[in-house]
Amino acid sequence: MFCTPYSEELRELRKRPIDPQAEQEIIDGIEEVYFSNDSYDMMQHELEKLPPELNLQELEEYRDKLKSQQAAELERVTALQTSLQLAAVICTNARRQLSVSKEGFTEASLGLLANQRRRQLLTGLLKSLRTIKTLQRTDVRLSEMLEEEDYPGAIQLCLECQKAASTFKHYSCIRYRRRRLMSSLLSCEQLDVALSKTCKHFDVSHYTKVQLAYSLLGKTQTAMDQLHMHFTQAIHNTVFQVVLGYVELCAGNADTKFQKMQYKDLCTHITLDSYIPCLTDLCKALWEVMLSYHSTMQWHEKHDKQEATSAQGRTAVSDESMVDRSYVKKKLEHGLTRIWQDVQLKVKAYILGTDMSNFKYDDFIVVLDVISRLMQVGEEFCSSKSEVLQESIKRQSVNYFRNYHRARLEELRMFLENETWELCPVKSNFNISQLHEFKFMGQCRSPSISPSRQAVSSNSLAREELSLFEQYVQEGNPFEMHIENKDEETEDVLASNGYESDELEKSAYQDYDSDSDVPDELKQDYVDEQTGDAPVKSLSRDTMKGKRKSDYNLNKINAPILTNTTLNVIRLVGKYMQMMSILKPIAFDVIHCVSQLFDYYLYAVYTFFGRNDMYESSGLGLISSRLRTTLNRIQENLIDLEAVGENAGVHNATEDRKEKVPSPHLSQLVVLSNTDTLYGLAQRVVATESLVFLAEQFESLQSQLDTMMPAAKKPFLQQFYSQTVSTASELRKPIYWIVAAKAIDYEQMLLMMSGVKWDIREIMSQHNVYVDVLLKEFEQFYKRLGDVSRHVRIPLPVSNVLWEHCIRLANRTLVEGYANVKKCSNEGRALMQLDFQQFLMKLEKLTDLRPIPDKEFVETYIKAYYLTENDMEQFIKNHREYSMKQLANFGQRCVWVSHINKKARQKLLAAIDDIDRPKR
Repeated sequence: MFCTPYSEELRELRKRPIDPQAEQEIIDGIEEVYFSNDSYDMMQHELEKLPPELNLQELEEYRDKLKSQQAAELERVTALQTSLQLAAVICTNARRQLSVSKEGFTEASLGLLANQRRRQLLTGLLKSLRTIKTLQRTDVRLSEMLEEEDYPGAIQLCLECQKAASTFKHYSCIRYRRRRLMSSLLSCEQLDVALSKTCKHFDVSHYTKVQLAYSLLGKTQTAMDQLHMHFTQAIHNTVFQVVLGYVELCAGNADTKFQKMQYKDLCTHITLDSYIPCLTDLCKALWEVMLSYHSTMQWHEKHDKQEATSAQGRTAVSDESMVDRSYVKKKLEHGLTRIWQDVQLKVKAYILGTDMSNFKYDDFIVVLDVISRLMQVGEEFCSSKSEVLQESIKRQSVNYFRNYHRARLEELRMFLENETWELCPVKSNFNISQLHEFKFMGQCRSPSISPSRQAVSSNSLAREELSLFEQYVQEGNPFEMHIENKDEETEDVLASNGYESDELEKSAYQDYDSDSDVPDELKQDYVDEQTGDAPVKSLSRDTMKGKRKSDYNLNKINAPILTNTTLNVIRLVGKYMQMMSILKPIAFDVIHCVSQLFDYYLYAVYTFFGRNDMYESSGLGLISSRLRTTLNRIQENLIDLEAVGENAGVHNATEDRKEKVPSPHLSQLVVLSNTDTLYGLAQRVVATESLVFLAEQFESLQSQLDTMMPAAKKPFLQQFYSQTVSTASELRKPIYWIVAAKAIDYEQMLLMMSGVKWDIREIMSQHNVYVDVLLKEFEQFYKRLGDVSRHVRIPLPVSNVLWEHCIRLANRTLVEGYANVKKCSNEGRALMQLDFQQFLMKLEKLTDLRPIPDKEFVETYIKAYYLTENDMEQFIKNHREYSMKQLANFGQRCVWVSHINKKARQKLLAAIDDIDRPKR
């Protein structure tokens, strides 16, 4: 074949491997004009495209481009031709095969269809026979599912069997089986029994099955009605069985008469020994019922939330489902109050069935604690105030507390009459929160508590933040707590003696045994100013040792001063407060009784140590009007003055006298007339300071008592603190005044002053002997005071009161002595001033009390003789602190004052007479 060079070039181009993408780009680069009709002159088109000036290289490049485009297009045409030829061959073969298949397929397919139909009919018959066989064996499976408590599955099986029986009802063997299934489906006895089991021991899985079963039956509302009936029955059966068990156990025989009794009558047969265990078990059993009801409500709330969540994805919720949920919710909410009311009535019958007036205090507190915990359960259960329980326990509490308080007052009187007022040695860090009776306040911060106990307390505090139903939903019981709390640590409040350590005391005394710091003047046996008078010894070394020891006692470790009786009163107050905290409705009655305890103690201390007619005429105002009013009120309202003699405690009293207590009598073992003991100063200090300590403890408890007191009764508490508790320290003055009045011989000083010659004509430089004698008396008093302080710590306020009384009495004795002087010159008045200044100077070395009491009382009286006529008259009118005798003597002695004439003296005497006239 002849081939042109052009054809050869095309052939060579086709033989070259061409990239499909590059080939496609070449084809896409062909102008569309080449794909037009055949009449188009391609050569002319290319010639017209040539530029005016031809470039051989550009022409060759353009030619190569056209050749590649032609080769690519020719390649596509060739491939298309090959594909068409292959398709023709395939079509020819397919037509031939189709013709063969058409001839042999029709007869075989008709046979297969007939066989398939026969197979389907036989399969359906086999399925029906198997269903009928299953229906025949349904009773056995139902029994198994009921034993397994699969109630939803059993009901679902019954429903499915019923549906199947309806489908095959044309079989005669199925008609009878259908009636049996309907009977089983409508019988709910076993389901009702299963529902009643949830009332005592709630199980989520079991209750879910029962509710699902009732839901499948369409009896959700009926189930809820039945459930509340079962809860009511469970409460009745539970309490009856618990009480019956204890009654039969205590009766000791199998008498069946108890089983036929009413519950209320059965409660009256509970013995005192079994009362608390029975009450505890009763509350435990009722707790289980209420916990089951609470868990039931929790289940329905959770179930309703799940239903609401799942209903959000559905377009519609059935009205019947919404009605059922609403009915169940209202029924459960209403049932809370009903269930709790039944519980209250059952417990009320038990509480009032026994007379608790003879219970021990601890047992009665346990009863109050259990009932208080039960009321707390009621508060959390249905927000109830438990009025029924409060009223019943209040009746028992008032009856019990009246008898208990009466017995405690009699007991307090017995303690006081047998009290020897010896120091009860307690540790210096003693605090009432360390006593068992105050543990309920949760305020104990004593170092004696171990870390493990503190950890337990922390855990208990954390648990208290949860509700009771949250704490004990899994296990445990809130009525077991009072048994656990009985195992408490031992009290650690007593010391071996009144001080922390004998070694500490001994060491301190050794430190003060040196007299290196004693002034030289006080070491001398004679004073420098001594004249011809008899020598009077000054403070000796032993005295200064006593002084230092006494100072040490005053600054010693501040251990509280209290007696066994004080400690018993504090314990009793703790018991009363514990009763108040548990049962707030009787808080006012209890606080009133607490105030009577303090009143009686205060009255006893005053009666034993402070009642004396000596200071009534002293004019010192030892008993304030407030204290006197308090004592009169106590005597009028609390003290039975008619009860005298040996039968004072067992007399037949009227209703008014039943609330009173006979006045206590001081024990014969307490001697208050011994000079060596400073007239029972140790006992007076212990008695008075124990009362002050008791008042301080009452002050610390005021905030707790205020929180317990009803708002309407709080003025009574405030009045008790302002008019009674605050007066305890005021008893120091009358009680210690008796010691001060007898410890120093003031009469001897008056006699010595009466023998002094005051109408002298020379200025004296030496004081009189009576001053030294008086100072010696004070020195002896100080020494004896130090002796007492070695046995009983004398607090600084007590020491100050004693010194104040002694100094006041001494100063008033000086004024009395100066007033009795019949003749006195101006030089004599100067000698009086010298004596008094000497007394003050020596006295200031004996005591740190500043300022010296009644110092101006003496100085003013002495200096009054130097006043002018008018000033003397004003002095008489303005200074009523002096007695009429002293003022009268002052007026009469002015006759020896040179600058006062006779007329002026008569005027002064007339002024004194005017003052005295209203008192006649």
